[in-house]
Amino acid sequence: MKQVMVIRTDLKMGKGKIAAQSCHASLGAFKRADKRKIMKWELGGEKKVVVKVKDLKELYEIYEIVKRSDVPYYLVQDAGRTELPSGTVTCLGIGPDDDEKIDKITHDLKLL
Repeated sequence: MKQVMVIRTDLKMGKGKIAAQSCHASLGAFKRADKRKIMKWELGGEKKVVVKVKDLKELYEIYEIVKRSDVPYYLVQDAGRTELPSGTVTCLGIGPDDDEKIDKITHDLKLL
């Protein structure tokens, strides 16, 4: 069981901004997950992985794949209070769900 956050690198977000956006993605997807899978994930240590994509186009390619799956997800749009304009799509949270299901979606992505 794991959760994956997919971050856009073209936005040149600061480390704190990346952390905050990853947290939004994690919690957003978590809230959409099945309670049994949440329990299994929590008992297994709540594994989280952060990967990167080069731009919005690549993020949307992953987004379209995950939408067709039964894996919970959450697309993050920034509120525009600090580094980015309001509505900027920054990242995508995927899971928690079975490693195999998430790996089918994110297996080609590199760690951030």
